Amino acid sequence: MAQHTCNTLLWLVALALVMHLAGAMNAKGCTPLDSWTFDKIIPKFHAAVVKFDIAYPYGKKHEEYTKLSAAGRGSPELLVAEVGVKDYGDMENMDLAERFGVVKDDFPKVKLFVSGKDDPIDFDGEFNSEELKKFIRRHSEVYIGLEGCLEAFDRIVDRFMITENLSDKKALLRKAEDEWDKFKSPSDQQIAETYVKIMRKVLERGGDFIAHEKTRVEGLMNGRITKEKKEEMQGRLNILKSFARDEL
Repeated sequence: MAQHTCNTLLWLVALALVMHLAGAMNAKGCTPLDSWTFDKIIPKFHAAVVKFDIAYPYGKKHEEYTKLSAAGRGSPELLVAEVGVKDYGDMENMDLAERFGVVKDDFPKVKLFVSGKDDPIDFDGEFNSEELKKFIRRHSEVYIGLEGCLEAFDRIVDRFMITENLSDKKALLRKAEDEWDKFKSPSDQQIAETYVKIMRKVLERGGDFIAHEKTRVEGLMNGRITKEKKEEMQGRLNILKSFARDEL
C-alpha cells in the first residue's frame, strides 16, 4: 500500500512538472527560433523582437512577453520570437546567445532586429508589455496595437474618428465591412465584427458613444463575471481604446 501511494505521488509530481514545462515553453503567438531557423526567418520581417531566455521560461517577465506576443498578432510586419538557450546537455542555442553577446546572467534579454540595420537594438527598459511596445514603435515604426486589436481596422478607425464629414464616415464604415469579409479565422472575424458594430454606433449616436461604452464595459469587468467573460470584455475595451487614440 505504501509503495502504491509513493508511486502515485511520484506520478503526480511528474505530471505537474510536465504541465509546468508545457505552460512555460513558448508564449502563444511567439515563434521559437534556433540556430538553423534564425537567419531564415528574421529577414522576412520588417522588425523582429527576440527574447533570449532559458529553455523553459516562466515568471512575471515571461508573462509580460506573452502579452506582447498577443498584441503583436495583428501586425504582419512584426515577428515576436524567442530563443530558448540551454547551458547543459547539448547546449542548444548557446551558439546564438554567444553570437549576439548574451550571457545567462542577462536572461531574459530582448533584442530588436530591424530590416536595413546591421546590428540589433537592445531593450533596456522596465520589462513589461507596454514598455516593450514603446521600444518597438520607437525604433522600427512598426504598428503594434493592444491585445485583441487588428492593424487594418485601427488604421480605418484613425481616419473614421478624425473626419467630421458624414459621407466620409459612411465610406470608411463600408471599407471596414469589406475588410471584415477578408478574415478567415473565427477569432479575427469576431474582432472585426466588434469594430464594425462600434463604428455603426458612433454613426448613430455620435463620438460620445465611445466614452459611455467604455464606462459601461469597465463596470461589467468590475462585477462578478467569469474569467472567459472578463477576457472578452477586455478585448472590447482595448478596441474602444483604439477609437480614443490619445489613450494608446
